[in-house]
Amino acid sequence: MLAVGTFVLGVDGFVLPGLLSPIAADLSVSVAAAGQLTTAFAAAYAIGSPLIATATGRLDRRVVIGAGMLVFLAGMILQAAGPTYGIVLAGRVVAALGAAGFQANAFAVAGVLSRPERRARSFAVIGAGSSLASVLGVPFGLLIGQWLGWRGTMWTIVALAGLAAVLAWLAVPRVTLPATSLRSRVGVLTNPRILLLLMVSALVLMPMYLVTSYASAVVGTSRTTADAVVIALLAFGVGFFTGNRIVGRITDRVGPLPALTAALAVTIGVTAGLGAVQHWYVPTLAMLFGLGVVGSFLFIPQQNRVYAAGGDVAAVALGLNGSMIYVGAALGAVLGGVVLSTAGARWLAPAAAALTVAVLAVAWSTAPERRATTSPAKQMTSTGA
Repeated sequence: MLAVGTFVLGVDGFVLPGLLSPIAADLSVSVAAAGQLTTAFAAAYAIGSPLIATATGRLDRRVVIGAGMLVFLAGMILQAAGPTYGIVLAGRVVAALGAAGFQANAFAVAGVLSRPERRARSFAVIGAGSSLASVLGVPFGLLIGQWLGWRGTMWTIVALAGLAAVLAWLAVPRVTLPATSLRSRVGVLTNPRILLLLMVSALVLMPMYLVTSYASAVVGTSRTTADAVVIALLAFGVGFFTGNRIVGRITDRVGPLPALTAALAVTIGVTAGLGAVQHWYVPTLAMLFGLGVVGSFLFIPQQNRVYAAGGDVAAVALGLNGSMIYVGAALGAVLGGVVLSTAGARWLAPAAAALTVAVLAVAWSTAPERRATTSPAKQMTSTGA
């Protein structure tokens, strides 16, 4: 049932980029200003997630998860009904804080309730909502936006958020994480093992977002119609959903570090291949599908590593990890913008391939598991407490 909540959050994230033009027109701002709604959400999530995890460390997770979805719902109401840009922007910030309270704790609950050998599969189930949203988000936003306007889309998300809040309250059992002091929770920020893992969480996503943030430019080298971009994003979304269906089982079988290492190696090949074939539309679709598949393998294994390293403060570690995901997305988009403006669209994929080589080297050389003197499972379980 928690996957319903991550689906709602995912739809919200994927819908907004397709609604920027009508939002800008309705609120009498530029499209660039409307785009800052996404930036505000990312910044509020990144800052709020670890703070919320720290402040709510002793509370029942069901309460925190339900309250998070209700706060998200309130933020969506502000966006749907807000008459001015300022109110809509405030609603975006409120929604981000609610999303931060919900999402990190949803993964923490999944980690607590699952056996270690099945933890990655549990994370993948929670992440399935976001991956499904990546498939449905674009057509959902376009269709509802065409029928009911952008505010109609926001009200639809409000209704979905209300359903997710009810399901979370009914389906999530009472779960209290191990009691830890405020000093221990804040101590996550000084734990070198966790800090290294969080750095990797941001780095591994940068190559993917370097490409996908400018999918229209990548696709535009072979076909320039709006439908071509939508189809390309759907190909990526279907690939991401497909990868999510298999990543948990594979990660549980081979371990999170080998799964992540292999995913980065495959990402090098896929992005290099995309650079070679992007002048042809159908091969470009195939490569974007492949990038979507491997994208799940850049997320779930790393989530598993951070959870294991977090120990008794896993919720705080996962909150910080959620922040790093947004940091990685933002940095990837910024770097992609630099490449696009200086070298052109045909260099986006090769730049992503080169970046992935560097990320792979960093991820492998800094892996705490490789320096463990005991077994990896024991080491990862005992660190970060």
